[in-house]
Amino acid sequence: MKPLLTRFAATAILLSSLNCAKNPVTGRQEFMLLSKDQEIAMGRQSDPEIISFFGLYDDQRLQKFIEEKGQQMAAISHRKDLPYQFRVVDSPVVNAFAVPGGYVYFTRGIMAHFNNEAEFVGVLGHEIGHITARHSAKQYSRAMAANLGITAGAIFSPEFAQFADVAQTGLGLLFLKFGRDAESQSDKLGVEYSSRIGYDAQEMAGFFTTLDRMREEGGQEVPTFLSTHPDPADRERKVARQASVWKNRLGDQQLKVNRDSYLKMIDGLIYGEDPKQGFTENNVFYHPELRFQFPIPSGWKVQNTPQAVQLSEPNGNALVMLTLSQGTSLQAAAQSLVQKYQLQVVESANENVNGMNAMAIVADQRAQQQQQNIRALIYLIEYGGNIYTFIGASAAANFNTYGMLFKNTATGFNVLTDASKLNRKPERIKIRTVEQTATLTEVLRRFGTNEKRIRELAVLNGMLEDERVEAGTLIKTIE
Repeated sequence: MKPLLTRFAATAILLSSLNCAKNPVTGRQEFMLLSKDQEIAMGRQSDPEIISFFGLYDDQRLQKFIEEKGQQMAAISHRKDLPYQFRVVDSPVVNAFAVPGGYVYFTRGIMAHFNNEAEFVGVLGHEIGHITARHSAKQYSRAMAANLGITAGAIFSPEFAQFADVAQTGLGLLFLKFGRDAESQSDKLGVEYSSRIGYDAQEMAGFFTTLDRMREEGGQEVPTFLSTHPDPADRERKVARQASVWKNRLGDQQLKVNRDSYLKMIDGLIYGEDPKQGFTENNVFYHPELRFQFPIPSGWKVQNTPQAVQLSEPNGNALVMLTLSQGTSLQAAAQSLVQKYQLQVVESANENVNGMNAMAIVADQRAQQQQQNIRALIYLIEYGGNIYTFIGASAAANFNTYGMLFKNTATGFNVLTDASKLNRKPERIKIRTVEQTATLTEVLRRFGTNEKRIRELAVLNGMLEDERVEAGTLIKTIE
């Protein structure tokens, strides 16, 4: 993949002095290295990489919905002239994000947690606000001016980001963090944009409470637009006040919430991990479609994407990545890998991993700038007509600490034969109608919900466990 960000930076620095541009939202002059055309080009380059990284969620109705609402909102935004694109990506993580040039992405995980259209539209306006206020472009400009670059620090340390093919591409934009002022400005724009297309922005305020409950009760990851703001309760109050101002400004206009229509639309939405794409259970990763399994080091973070399974040590001191390699033989695949990552081979040997032909390589990568020297243990394994590659990497000084762990993970790769894993089906959102007025807990029990998941379902429904639910109300269950 072409290092587009680096190319843009070099061009900007070589061809121009420090530039100022008028902010489309505030009208103020701001330092900016990227032109509008460069923003659009960056987004256009990043879009296929992001789609490849996450995959699009296969639901045409949902894709049409986000595109229609997004274009409606873009048309009244401060930057109507951008080529906006809106996607739902196939990830269980609850998140939404935008990149320069008009590209906005919502995960199916966050779509599952909205309880009406107004909540969704408020967050959509927030993400469009990052684009119209040029927050990503400003962050990028500051980083390049300071010669900091962009790295994938959310999962890997900078030394290891190169192995994940993230820091060198437009995907690096996903790891930019916005400050409190930028998030507050996007909140305000989200309220404005959603109100102007006829939705009740008070619902956006309530959704922040749902996200905060997820963090407190389930320890789940939450969107970056929440994690960078230290006081969700204060944020909810501000958004509620701004929504009231817009409601008064619009006068007698009836603002939409559209709860039932939204819930009916997400009926059947996959919830959590989709087993066919691979899933983790009891420190083992299983992939039913490709019929393999391998162990995961205890306590390590797992990120599963269509291209790779990436495991990271909790403190960012090491990583293991499994991916498919190009090449018609182990030798050819190994040579391609060495060239791609500019490795110096220390030793290599042919091996056998659970009856499969394999090659093991120890290789070094020289440090760049202030980064540390890296040592990697690489296993290439032939299985099912593919060549699977494990890369275990750490700072050279720490390699003896992690080397055996890298080896055990790679040599634990084996054929998956367990029928219970091969036939695992995903959990899905099921919308049910409450037949008798009761508390949410009582309603969920009547629908057969496991006691251990009552709180989870309460958060998913944006309700309290003891909240009174009227007969005829639609609620989410999991099947």
